[in-house]
Amino acid sequence: MTETELPNVCVVTHPLAAAGENATRSLLDILAAITSVSLVTANLPADSEIRDRHEFIELTKKGAGDSVVVAAGRFLLNQLRMCRVLATRDEEVVIFYGATSYLLPILAARLLGKTVLVEPRGDVPLTLQLNWEQQMPSLIARGLASAVRLLERAGFAAASGVITYTPEMARELGIDPTETDVYPSGARYVRTEQFAVEKPYEERDRAVGFLGRLDEEKGIRELAAVAKRLPENVTFRFIGDGDLRAWLESELNSELDAGRVELTGWVTHDEVPAQLNNLALLVLPSQPTEGLPTTILEALACGTPVCASPVSGVPDVVRDGETGFLVESRDPAALSRQITAILSRDDLAEISSAGRELVEQEYSFDSACGRYRRILSAFPRS
Repeated sequence: MTETELPNVCVVTHPLAAAGENATRSLLDILAAITSVSLVTANLPADSEIRDRHEFIELTKKGAGDSVVVAAGRFLLNQLRMCRVLATRDEEVVIFYGATSYLLPILAARLLGKTVLVEPRGDVPLTLQLNWEQQMPSLIARGLASAVRLLERAGFAAASGVITYTPEMARELGIDPTETDVYPSGARYVRTEQFAVEKPYEERDRAVGFLGRLDEEKGIRELAAVAKRLPENVTFRFIGDGDLRAWLESELNSELDAGRVELTGWVTHDEVPAQLNNLALLVLPSQPTEGLPTTILEALACGTPVCASPVSGVPDVVRDGETGFLVESRDPAALSRQITAILSRDDLAEISSAGRELVEQEYSFDSACGRYRRILSAFPRS
């Protein structure tokens, strides 16, 4: 099948924050290289590269709201708006990217005779539950999250197919990756020219780091306890910003003064390669809220071994003892012992090289285009 025979695609997303915008841009770049693509979204950042590079339809510039009631109202309203927009589009395939609980437009697209693919970015119900538990009793938060999960499962069932980043991500979401309507290799790509080995591994300092949002779901409180327990010749570096920044400054005050802990604050995406090249190990003991954190792929591309929780799609990329290490326990004492043991290994340079090789072979832009070409080939133009 030639590229001209691939169906045109409309990507539908939920309101986009910075992390979601980066992931969506990546998907759009892949699809634009092999077919025609457009985007329907509810909140595109003003400085997004998408605005200049792809056709898009923006439903509203309003956010999700500060309360659950307001968010629920806008959730329903955005679904109705999406149904109306999809009725005017002529793309044969609609990919609901992250918006897997948007049941009304999923059903509307199917009724319009379109091929509908749903592609979760992670465990959205769990993400919502963790956020809602900060605002309301846990019992209510779990109940609301369960309702969202039911909507998501209904969306999976109503769709023509489900795309996941990796087979393990599919299993984490309760989906059998061997089913004929499941496409379990839809991971994005890394800009391997930008994310590259700039500092040879042997020349790096004994610096361990975390890169990402400083919030509850990322295990920041556990990492603070880990940082206190590491040997004095190891520096722990928190790269990023978030709600727990002030708490870290207070909790690790003496370690910061001694130079054993560093808080870089927010860094731009262009600055991330340099930050990764100055780490001997990246540690991500997170919840299974993300399907496959881009940070892991970017770290491996920079030759930085990763120690990450074995959740969702992570074990397919962080292959224990080969390209990185799987977190054995999130208990701070156990995790600090594991990090210390990792830093004492004499094969870290080889593991660094293996991680870079994996990304070059499986997660380059060309590899990602090949994966999505094969997925869309299952739905030829009518």
